Amino acid sequence: MRDLGGHRGRGLAKTIDWKLVICYLLLILIGWANIYASIHSSEPASVFDFDSRSGKQFVWIITAFCIAAIILFAINPRVYESMSVPIYLFVMALLIAVIFLGIEVKGSRSWFAFGAIRFQPAEISKISTSLMLATVMSQQNYRIGRAKDFIVTAMIILVPMLIIVLQSETGSALVYVGFLFMLYREGLSGWLIFLVGMSILSFILTLTASSYVAILVIVGIASLCICLYSGRFKWWLIAGIPLIVLFAFVPTLMNIWTESLIGAEGLEALAAAEGDFIAAGVEMPFTMKIKPIYILLGFTGLCIPVTAYTAYRERNIFSNLAIISMLAGIALVFSAEFIFNDVLQDHQRKRIEVLLGMKEDPTGVGYNVNQSMIAIGSGGLTGKGYLNGTQTTYGFVPEQSTDFIFCTVGEEWGFLGSTFVILLYVFLIWRIIRNAERSREAFTRIYGYCVACCIFMHLFINIGMTIGLMPVIGIPLPFVSYGGSSLWGFSALLFIFIALDRNERKYF
Repeated sequence: MRDLGGHRGRGLAKTIDWKLVICYLLLILIGWANIYASIHSSEPASVFDFDSRSGKQFVWIITAFCIAAIILFAINPRVYESMSVPIYLFVMALLIAVIFLGIEVKGSRSWFAFGAIRFQPAEISKISTSLMLATVMSQQNYRIGRAKDFIVTAMIILVPMLIIVLQSETGSALVYVGFLFMLYREGLSGWLIFLVGMSILSFILTLTASSYVAILVIVGIASLCICLYSGRFKWWLIAGIPLIVLFAFVPTLMNIWTESLIGAEGLEALAAAEGDFIAAGVEMPFTMKIKPIYILLGFTGLCIPVTAYTAYRERNIFSNLAIISMLAGIALVFSAEFIFNDVLQDHQRKRIEVLLGMKEDPTGVGYNVNQSMIAIGSGGLTGKGYLNGTQTTYGFVPEQSTDFIFCTVGEEWGFLGSTFVILLYVFLIWRIIRNAERSREAFTRIYGYCVACCIFMHLFINIGMTIGLMPVIGIPLPFVSYGGSSLWGFSALLFIFIALDRNERKYF
């Protein structure tokens, strides 16, 4: 990072963004108060009782303040850029080591235990990854559109992400997807984010509807994008929409045709034999041997060479990329069941099934979310009052001081209190992005966007799972949830940016 020589630095009060600091302090105090509210009935003690979670959180808060002070006043901000590579490699070594040397907590081997103190390397991996990304991407000859630079950037993100997945910490790994927003700010095509969204949509459609529906949606969207980019939108309206509608009814039409071939008596015999054609004495009609998905794939296969040839003649690279993306999407559809059944763990599958409405389990894996939604809904507009929440007081919501701390806010503080907390996060993220955009150094700007992305992803996932919009994947609410590793990690993540921002404010 460069210094501007010959200029007198500004004072401490004018160089630190105190609005960010105050927002940080408010969130920490809100978290501490709600941690006490979530355990005060089961652990009857004062808020400063060090044998209770509220007392332990007070210790984590004091140590977090010490970490913040050291970062602000004792460490030269230039160190973060020069030391980003060894920091990144050291944290990667910790992530690998914890798989073999760590303790298992709720099916996840991601914690080191030192007596009563536990430490989760995944919490600081967000810092090391952000610093590494800022270092690599701030180089003068870096171009994100260049294949070599993009691959290096992708590996910086994917390596810790995949190691964390091996620890069975899916929630922490999912946070890394948020770096896409930073990459978009630095010039990455928005189409990549669109493709990620389409992949998620295809996966969900395959599980909740069918492979046929998922492929039809992929083909329809790909053809729409190609026609829009090529200036042939009217042809998509004239031919594309009717074809999509026709293929949407192909399974129904084939069922009607099958019924007409085997007749009413055949249908009754088949129903009695529970679909067994041999037992029913009915010959399987050819309409059931040819599955609708084969017809759709066959038609798509005929259209692809024509589209590719037209794109080649017009030198339309986008259409070829769209075709490749469509084929990758179809491959994902056929592998979705393998990923769901063989890659995801049993508890993860159950949570996704409950979230997507594939199964109802209000007393099993869906219990946490069900009780959380009851708690938040019962809070009404203004809440039941501090320490007066019935769901909270009687401990109906498991993990209420950690992953489900937001339902305590919703029940006792109501809609207004919940909105206030969310607005604090919105202000925090906006302020970080604002300061990052005003930075003269690319390193500070990129790191600032990484910080904003990490906080946003935690906020989105955590609140999403407490209100039933995301699967329960065990991820803390920044600065609010109970836990030393989380609080230390997010405090360091934020105050490194404040220190970098302060270093630049000295000279303007």
